Formats: sequence, structure tokens, C-alpha cells
Amino acid sequence: MADSLFFPLAAKAPGDHSSFVFRNCPFPSRLLPSKPFPLHLNGSKNKLNVLALSQYSLVSLRYRVGPTPALDSDFPHPLHKGSVNFKSAKIYEQWDSLTAKFSGAANIPFLLLQLPQIILNARNLLAGNKTALFAVPWLGMFTGLLGNLSLLSYFAKKREKEAIAVQTLGVVSIYVVITQLAMAEAMPLPYFVGTSVVVGAGLILNFLNYYGKLNTTIWQFWEDFITVGGLSVLPQIMWSTFVPYIPNSILPGAIAFVLAVTAVIMARMGKLSEKGVKFVGAISGWTATLLFMWMPVSQMWTNFLNPDNIKGLSAFSMLLAMIGNGLMIPRALFIRDFMWFTGATWASLFYGYGNIVCLYFFNTISREFFLAATVGLFSWIGMALWRDTVVYGYNSPLRSLKELVFGS
Repeated sequence: MADSLFFPLAAKAPGDHSSFVFRNCPFPSRLLPSKPFPLHLNGSKNKLNVLALSQYSLVSLRYRVGPTPALDSDFPHPLHKGSVNFKSAKIYEQWDSLTAKFSGAANIPFLLLQLPQIILNARNLLAGNKTALFAVPWLGMFTGLLGNLSLLSYFAKKREKEAIAVQTLGVVSIYVVITQLAMAEAMPLPYFVGTSVVVGAGLILNFLNYYGKLNTTIWQFWEDFITVGGLSVLPQIMWSTFVPYIPNSILPGAIAFVLAVTAVIMARMGKLSEKGVKFVGAISGWTATLLFMWMPVSQMWTNFLNPDNIKGLSAFSMLLAMIGNGLMIPRALFIRDFMWFTGATWASLFYGYGNIVCLYFFNTISREFFLAATVGLFSWIGMALWRDTVVYGYNSPLRSLKELVFGS
């Protein structure tokens, strides 16, 4: 989130107004002029000479968030080279705050999405009906858990508090379901113990890293772990989607595991170029995003093979998935995070809305429900693009999208 320029209350002697500092800003030299300059007061001690300040337009009360190239999405966003003028600073600040609130609000639909399954599992456990919990695949739950942990690490590095809350909720809610499966003996105990260790370690390490209390070596080890895990799981899940039309094999996962371990070792030994090290560092976030992006592909493939199964889908659940992911689109666009924008847009369009389209074509939902979802989603995306264009002072949303994909 953008920070503010402020005046130290007692940093200099009275009358000396040449010292500016940035709160939580590691790159002040990008915005400050090469030489200090005085700011004179016009008749009042409470008013700055706006004309003098405007002569140094690199100094502003707000700075823009810099576009993040796709390969650099895994790193905290840099400062924009330009600055926000005084007229647009308030608009920029308001949209910064609103997009963060939208992202945080995504917790509500995501919680409602998982809550019915948790309640149903609890009822079956209390009734002694453990067999019912075998219908929930623990391997699929574990895959989602690994994806949430990877994205939690990604957003913890970028200091996106609201997105951290969303991913933490995802980790905790999925772990509750996995615990229920273990209680019903639908998940082997050794796997549950291992999963519990990974979840506990992941949450602790991520929050220690967020508050700057974690050793760099330990954090790198955790990143290597989720990189290898994510890259191993992704191709195996993709392969398994098309079984039995292709042979059932663990070969894709095994090959990916070897490649991931090799890449991580080479990166740590300094055998890769700077671009190669960046690529390896971005793998965990991208594999987690691709795991979630694969969910609608798998669901639509199932719908294609077994059209009657579409009736088993909950239209309300698909609507919640569409809303939850859609709420994060404006924030991802605003901070120019291509990976986040890709994942959120894909999930909203193809998982949530895509399945609503399937439900409509099979006459499972009403025309009014379909039209409301359609108008709501595309109006929301259109609003996000238009507002971003206004905030950055551009003439076309295409420039925002260009910065999003290619950087500045």
C-alpha cells in the first residue's frame, strides 16, 4: 500500500524545513531531488509555498505503486518513477484504501463457501456417520492447502494485509476439514500429522517474516520447500484430470519433483543467472495460482464428460466463488500484480461465472439469476478498469493493462 510523506516533528531546528523523510520507504532517493531545497512559508507558519513545492514535482504527498513485470511479481512492488499531483492525490488515496477493503471483504464469501462443508462434516461425525466423510477427497483438500500456504507466503512478502487474511482463512478452514477427515479415518494418520506440522510451521514462519522477526536462511528454506511441493503437485493434478483417457501414472509429478529440486539447488549454489534466480523465486506463487486456475478446467471437463453431474453443483457456491475472487481484482490491478490479477480474474470468470453459465445452459438456474450474475460481474470488472484509469490519470484502460502485463 502506498505510504505518505510526512514532516518530522522535532527532527530539525525551528525554521529549517529542508528535511523530508519517508515512512517505511526504503527508496527515498528515487523521489527526492539530488540537492536539498528550502520551503518558505507565505505569511503563515501553517501553509507551505505550493509553488516552491511544485517546482520539484518528484516530491509528492503520495507516490504511485510501480508496475510489476510478470517475472518480478514475487517481489515487493517498487516505487513508481513518477508522482501523483496534488489534484489526484486524494483520489489516489481513496482508491488505495477502497481496493484494500474490497480485498479484505473477500473473506466473507470465501468463509461462507467453506462453512457448509464444515458444518455437514461435524453433523456426520456427531451422528457416527464416518462413511459420509469419505466422499471428501483428502488429497484434493491437501492440494488446496498447499496452494493457500504458497500464496500466503507470496502476499506476506508483499505486505498485503488483506490478501494475507484471505489466504490465512483459506489455510485454517481447509485444515479444519482435513482434521474432520482424520477424525473419521478418511485420511491416514501419518499424513495428517505431517500436514499439521506443515500448516503450523507455515503459519508461524509467514507471520514471523511479515513482522521482520525471521532469519533469512530459514525463510529461504521454507520458500524452497513450497517451490518443490507446488511444482511437484501441479503437473500431477493436471495429468490426473484426464485419467482414464490417459494412463494413470505418477511420472509427471516425479519428473517435476526432480526438476524443482535441481532448480532450487542450482539457484542456491549461484549457478543460475539473475533472471534464472528470479524465475525460481517466482515458481511457488505461480504454481499456486495455476493450481487454483486449473480447478475450473477440471470442473468443466467433468461437466463435459458427465452432463448430469452439473445438477450436483451449487449455484450459490459458484456465485460466492465468483464474488470472492472478483473482489480482489481491483486491488491486483491497482498495485500492478500480474500474477494476482491473472489468478483472481481467471477464477472469477471461469470457475465461478463459467459454472454459472453451465448451470444456465442445463436449465438448473433461472434466467434472472444468470443475467444478474452476468451484469454484476462485467459491470464490476468494467468499473475497476475505469476507476484505475482515472486514478492514474490515463486516457485508456488499455494503458493500465499494458503496465500490468509488461511493466512500465
